[in-house]
Amino acid sequence: MTESTSQPSSAVTSTALLTEAQALGPDLAALRHDLHRIPEIGLDLPLTQARVLDALEGLDLEVTTGTALSSVTAVLRGAHPGPAVLLRGDMDALPVTEESGEPFTSEHHGVMHACGHDLHVAGLVGAARLLAARRDEIAGSVVFMFQPGEEGVHGARSMIEEGVLDAAGERVVAAYGVHVVSAMVPLGLVTGRPGTAMAAADQMYVTIHGRGGHGSMPHLAADPVTVAAEIVLAMQTAVTRQLDAHDPVVVSVGRIQAGTTDNVIPATAELAATIRTFSHEHHTAVPGVLTRLVEHVAAAHGLTAEVEYVRGYPVTVNDADEVDRAARVAAAMLGPEHYETAPRPVSGAEDFSYVLQEVPGAFLFLGATPPDADPATAPYNHSARARYDDSALPVAAALLASLALDRLEQG
Repeated sequence: MTESTSQPSSAVTSTALLTEAQALGPDLAALRHDLHRIPEIGLDLPLTQARVLDALEGLDLEVTTGTALSSVTAVLRGAHPGPAVLLRGDMDALPVTEESGEPFTSEHHGVMHACGHDLHVAGLVGAARLLAARRDEIAGSVVFMFQPGEEGVHGARSMIEEGVLDAAGERVVAAYGVHVVSAMVPLGLVTGRPGTAMAAADQMYVTIHGRGGHGSMPHLAADPVTVAAEIVLAMQTAVTRQLDAHDPVVVSVGRIQAGTTDNVIPATAELAATIRTFSHEHHTAVPGVLTRLVEHVAAAHGLTAEVEYVRGYPVTVNDADEVDRAARVAAAMLGPEHYETAPRPVSGAEDFSYVLQEVPGAFLFLGATPPDADPATAPYNHSARARYDDSALPVAAALLASLALDRLEQG
């Protein structure tokens, strides 16, 4: 009896989707370049929204737009009954003046697609086109989530509040997102990991109230500057002595502001910090730890402190089974050498975390480092010089489409 050498049907489907996506490559690149020229910030992206709506024209999708934000939600109904899955691409840019040297550079001064969201949109449009062409094979529905406001303004949360997870008429059973990176990861490599994939990011603003005076007689004043300095150092100690060091907490004070000149003790000092946590437990515990520390250090010196602790994005947590699916699908489509398990979480934050709090899913990274650049030294995401290679677009489109089909086949 001879051993069969045929590929599993999922592998055949994945490789076929990649071939189809590569044929779409020039159109997806043109869309990406158009979006790159017209970057917009925040929740209101009228130019981007219009371009997305135009790109989806003719695909026979149920398309709706947001109320509180310029989102686009499109639902593909398969020919057969089944569950619904969600695919997401974020659309907003950053307040960065572009220095990439690309021929399709931003036409909006001070605004740039420095994080690759233009590729995310084009990749999601590609996935919609691939899946629409296979409608007759699909048992279930696919929700395409085109999201504004990822860069710090909670766009995913707003879309959830407006019903994106139930856009197909029932709650989606899984959700997937792919994020490109301009460095660190070689072109075409997909990475993912079960559990914590990205950190939570909060902000802490502190105002220390003292009493101003002459720099030559500090005993007659109540100096908030020395207290601020003590607080900065004490925060570093607190997170290693009160919280498990195997579950990291990173506190970085990015701004210290006080005073007007060298010989005047000011009445107040201000601190601003970012706090990164990697578990729900520490994300919950850290505000109390740091607020208590700030207030008590100030009180120990006879001063007072006001703390404003602002919740940013929660921890992005991947479902283990869905990461296994992603690893299998990516390996079948690209070859096993093109998928790697990430050794540690990314310390950046991502508002796809809100989606993964509601439904199981996977958030993956895809290398888009230009082939003429060294991934170890190329400018990383958010850099004014970040560059992304268009050849990542068909991979992103086919990967998203393959994940959706594979999950729907499960029923």
